[in-house]
Amino acid sequence: MTVYLGIDSGGSKTYALLTDVHGNILGKGKGGRGNHQNGRDEAESSIRAATAQALEQAGLSREDVTHACFGLAGADRETDYQILRPLIASLDFPRWSIECDTLIGLRAGTTRPYGIGIICGTGTNCVGINPAGTSFQCGGFNYMYGDFGGGGALNIEAFRSVIRAWDGREQPTVLTPLLLDLLGYPDVETMYNDYLDHDKAVPLDAARLLFQAAAQNDAVAIAILNRQGAELGKSASAVVRKLGMNGDTFDVVLAGSLVTRGDTGGWIRGAIEQATLAVAPHARIVTLATEPVVGAVWRAMEAAGQTVTPDIHRKMSAYSEFNQLPEGI
Repeated sequence: MTVYLGIDSGGSKTYALLTDVHGNILGKGKGGRGNHQNGRDEAESSIRAATAQALEQAGLSREDVTHACFGLAGADRETDYQILRPLIASLDFPRWSIECDTLIGLRAGTTRPYGIGIICGTGTNCVGINPAGTSFQCGGFNYMYGDFGGGGALNIEAFRSVIRAWDGREQPTVLTPLLLDLLGYPDVETMYNDYLDHDKAVPLDAARLLFQAAAQNDAVAIAILNRQGAELGKSASAVVRKLGMNGDTFDVVLAGSLVTRGDTGGWIRGAIEQATLAVAPHARIVTLATEPVVGAVWRAMEAAGQTVTPDIHRKMSAYSEFNQLPEGI
């Protein structure tokens, strides 16, 4: 029996999906946080729990798995792989591979085994793989290393824009009443002093206010979101040039909550599209509509030499919610 296992393990959850050669779901599992950068032992525990649940539901053992693909957040550099290879090897799957979670998100959003994937959630990342199979990652770390944005930075942008509007360095913005309501302050001065006096951190949830303000045509919020898109467009353009994909036809798959759920007005997407099409006119911008773990299964299939047929793609692309887990998960 030919069986494939896909794992999507990130900063907040871990999903496991087990299928047969035709893409039929045999088992599923769910675990906790799986980014080794937030704790190696916790990541291993989460991955073990998710895989065990999927195998138990299917009535199979690790030895039955033809290939297992682990799409892992934090699988960015050789120093990461020096930690992750022994971790995954300890799970005792006969054949396995490790990939960055951005790459499985890319694979889940396209019919091709190549293209560019962009994540814009709590953080940002961009990775591409060309038709020859060469890959390149651009970014994925933080502002100091060239990145901009993601929810973990846009929350600060929202906060500082309100401060700048209050002290006269920026024009008035709809973000002001939205932020005061979110944080529970009567006015900006009270908020300003309380945050300074108590060294408070701006909650991640403040990033969503940018989309609410942009929907009200707030120029400050729109400028920030446009900048986010332009920066991600620069990353995609860099990947195109590095991999020589300028003349190729491929998908640019957008993943992460800010672009899949928040960007209803296309403030981010539009800027990504403009920058990418300027260097790769045959590219197509698409929003991920299925679970990234599906991409891990497809990468497992391809690693074993199997083609992801149109029938498999059609069948598994419809799997857009991880909502049929065994009871108790």
